[in-house]
Amino acid sequence: MAGPRYVYAVCRPFRAALQAQLTGVAGAPVGLLGHHGLVAVVSTVPERDFAEEPLHAHWADPQWRAAVARAHRGVVDALTAVTTPLPLRAATVCPDDSALRLMLETHGAEFTRALDRLEGRVEWSVNVYSEKQSTALSEEAETFVTRLHGLLSRYADESCFRDPEDSMFFGAAGHAGHALLNASYLVARTDSEQFVELVDRLKADAPGLQVELTGPWAAYSFTGENDEKTENPESAGTAEFAGTQRAKRTWVS
Repeated sequence: MAGPRYVYAVCRPFRAALQAQLTGVAGAPVGLLGHHGLVAVVSTVPERDFAEEPLHAHWADPQWRAAVARAHRGVVDALTAVTTPLPLRAATVCPDDSALRLMLETHGAEFTRALDRLEGRVEWSVNVYSEKQSTALSEEAETFVTRLHGLLSRYADESCFRDPEDSMFFGAAGHAGHALLNASYLVARTDSEQFVELVDRLKADAPGLQVELTGPWAAYSFTGENDEKTENPESAGTAEFAGTQRAKRTWVS
């Protein structure tokens, strides 16, 4: 008997092949389920761990949650290489194919609108941080961050911010630094090379600050979901991608 369906993302039908022997959460192979012009990217996962009650219990375990997050990210990254996915938040689970088709039908219009908006676009994350323990911006640093965001926004369809006061990053030397900017940008693939080159040029002007660019990612921060959405999977010195601790497990009945 088949187990619950773990859902990584929704996309439109695509012809390119996924990575050979791609596996996801719990080491399960990845498959596709199409319905009304949309495709859900899924794995069949064991009911003992992913039925509603055990899933809620497991989600309280940081190590278990981190393992799910890494596997989830790996599948979405593979999708991003061949199509434009709409990533769902970590641990979105349907009990069976009927419930999965119902989800696609019920939310089909929302998924389609989001895919239209994200088509041909990827997410880049830019973090600016100081190795000093104070998060107060000097006038020079504030001018740099403002200019950086203004220039990068010219290449972005959308941008979003997370509170830098809540963020801590680890520089090349491995010691902690405080974030002054923690932003994500939705950029067309065709503009991504210029976006990256611009960040590289601007790094030289940073007044004693570190500038980190990560990506390209699937558009985690621009899915159009509420604040519980799966966010950018950038590595920031932790085993989990950003936002995982806030993401709640979702049992779709």
